[in-house]
Amino acid sequence: MTEVSDREPPRRRVPGPARPVRPGGGRRPGPGARPARRPRPPRPAPRAFRPGSPRPRLRMIGLALTLVLAAFVVRLLQVQAVDAGTYSAKAEQNRYVVHTLPAERGGITDRNGVALATTVDSYDITADPTMFTREQLKVDDGPEQAAALLAPILGQDQEHLADVLRPKNEKLRYVRLARRQTPQVWNQIKDLKTALTTKAETDKSAVNVLAGVFADPSSKRVYPGGDLAAGVLGWVGADGKGGGGLERKLDKTLAGEDGKIRYAQSGGRQVPTAGSTETPAVPGSDVELTIDRDIQWAAQHAISEQVEKSKADGGYVIVQDTQTGEILAMANAPGFDPGDLAHADPDALGNAALQDAFEPGSTAKVLSMAAVLEENVATPGTHITVPNRLKRGDRLFKDDIDHPTWYLTLNGVLAKSSNIGTIMATGELGRTQAEANKVLYSYLRKFGLGGYSGLGFPGETKGILAPPDQWSTSQQYTIPFGQGVSVNALQAASIYSTIANGGVRIEPTLVRGTKGADGRFTPAPEPKKTRVTSEKTAKTLAQMLESVVDDEEGTGTKARIPGYRVAGKTGTANRVDPATGKYHGYTSSFAGFAPADKPRVTVYCAIQNATEGSYFGGQICGPIHKQVMEFALKTLQVPPTGAHPANLPVTFKP
Repeated sequence: MTEVSDREPPRRRVPGPARPVRPGGGRRPGPGARPARRPRPPRPAPRAFRPGSPRPRLRMIGLALTLVLAAFVVRLLQVQAVDAGTYSAKAEQNRYVVHTLPAERGGITDRNGVALATTVDSYDITADPTMFTREQLKVDDGPEQAAALLAPILGQDQEHLADVLRPKNEKLRYVRLARRQTPQVWNQIKDLKTALTTKAETDKSAVNVLAGVFADPSSKRVYPGGDLAAGVLGWVGADGKGGGGLERKLDKTLAGEDGKIRYAQSGGRQVPTAGSTETPAVPGSDVELTIDRDIQWAAQHAISEQVEKSKADGGYVIVQDTQTGEILAMANAPGFDPGDLAHADPDALGNAALQDAFEPGSTAKVLSMAAVLEENVATPGTHITVPNRLKRGDRLFKDDIDHPTWYLTLNGVLAKSSNIGTIMATGELGRTQAEANKVLYSYLRKFGLGGYSGLGFPGETKGILAPPDQWSTSQQYTIPFGQGVSVNALQAASIYSTIANGGVRIEPTLVRGTKGADGRFTPAPEPKKTRVTSEKTAKTLAQMLESVVDDEEGTGTKARIPGYRVAGKTGTANRVDPATGKYHGYTSSFAGFAPADKPRVTVYCAIQNATEGSYFGGQICGPIHKQVMEFALKTLQVPPTGAHPANLPVTFKP
């Protein structure tokens, strides 16, 4: 059965007559028809992509590269051609370092080779503060712990050390804790560091608080005798240069010449393969003095004891070889330790025996006697009647004690140290007082007063001696007995050495010679010699000076030495206070030589402003003269002559 669909069969469209087509493809609209759409303009065909020319861009890039390369070329030309030397030098400076090789300072010895000053190895104790922080040690009180350990070793304040180890500048990498410490001190610190390191390895809670402590090798000036001859030796400052005494005067000789080493470095370390250049240091020369260490000790011990006993301001002792002019001892009291200047009295620094100027008093009367004898005005036996008072100019002069009229020989005037008798004797040197002054002045100058000794010692005074036409009315009469003129201790000693040497003055010397690095000894130049009086006058003066010590009428009996003939003179002068410029206290002194008939040693002693006990020169300086002279004669093995003294008369019967 055929199934019939209920859908209509599709209608077949019968083509009708063709409609006329409007020009342009549109149809003519009919009634009810839609208006025809305006035809769209045809789309242009897409353009084909054509890349631009690369040449402009290449030109720009090429130009830029050219400019950059040109800048490099210009810079290279500047570096390699124009400034080549400058940059090369900078490179050398950065690559190569130069270190100074310090020269070893020469030593100072006495005449027998005993060391008085020498140089030893030492260490500057340093630290890196950044190694004491909490970040490094893991403790808050690292500086305090380190300071507690170091303080007793370095002899410094613990709080001060802690402050140094914790500086305000947290980036500071270097501080110096102590200068010029002995190897023993550094060894103590090293032992502590080792012990702390060992403990930290076994105990994790322990720390090495000294890990940041180090040492820089250095050198230290050492004075084995402490304060012995300190005034002569001087000291060396922190800069390694002589600061006083012979250390300063002979600094160039002692210091030598520093060397240099130049080497390449990288990262602070030397590059072994880059080579190095070195100029070795030249050690300083050793200096041998005329000082005898044992005699120096005896002189220093004696004067120190008496200054302390007399509660005096100070004192000095000079010991001189009369035949050579060499100074065997030059002692000062109070003294100082040149190796410990931090605890020294600033007023005691220096060499008072050469730097103090004082009125010599009666020890200078020997100068007046030398002039009188040399000018043939009088002889030791000439009679001089000495009144209790003497009117001269606008003053009334007296002796140190009131006395009836004395009937003295010229020898007696010196033995009893009469001011009045000395004025009367020197008044005969000229027809007028002015002429007499000129004659006396000429002898004072010949004996070395008013001029430098010849040592060239730092700070030495030449004393005060005005020309005779400038002497005041009183000075015309006080200078003959040692007031109104000033000297230093060495000048005073040199006067007596000149008489002891037969009237020939030898410039004093302190240096016998030097020994260079090659071991060769070079003696010092011969000292200058000047004849001052005839040998006869000098011998007569020596006999007169014996009366001062040997005769019971003399003022120097405390200087007697059994078995030896001693010539000497006492002195007690008004003292000018250096602080006020006015007379205050006394200068007590004694000068002499022995054996009197064959002199070998001169000893001079002076004490300033003795305030306890006697202040007379014969009483407090006479015993010192005896003590030091005895020691010197034994040390030099000088035998007694065995001859008897002349025993010149002191008084006469009118």
